[in-house]
Amino acid sequence: QVQPQESGGGLVQAGGSLMLSCAASGRTTIVYAMAWFRRAPGEDREFVAAISSSGSTTIYADSVKGRFTISFTHAKNTGYLRMNSLKPEDTAVYYCAANLDMWYWGQGTQVTVSS
Repeated sequence: QVQPQESGGGLVQAGGSLMLSCAASGRTTIVYAMAWFRRAPGEDREFVAAISSSGSTTIYADSVKGRFTISFTHAKNTGYLRMNSLKPEDTAVYYCAANLDMWYWGQGTQVTVSS
C-alpha cells in the first residue's frame, strides 16, 4: 500500500510563501507523476498542478500559474509545491496524489492565508 504524506501546511499572511511536500512511502516502485489538488470550504476539489516524474512536463491551473511551482525528486520519491504570493483565496486543504499503478491520495494539509 502506498501512502502519500503531505507536510508543510500552515497559516501565512497574504503575500507570503509556503512549501508543501509530498512523500510517497510504502510499496513504492516507480512514481510516474504527481499532482496537487485543493478543496476550499464549501467548494469542490480543484486541480492545482501536476508534474511528470522526469520533470519534463508540468501543468498548472490558471489561478496559480506564475505563483506556484511544482517539482519532484526521484531519489526521495517526494514532490513539492512552492507557493508564493499567497492570496486569501488560496486557503484550502491541499492534497497530493502520486501515480504508480494507480493514483494514490494523501490525507491533506491545511493552508490558511490571512488577509
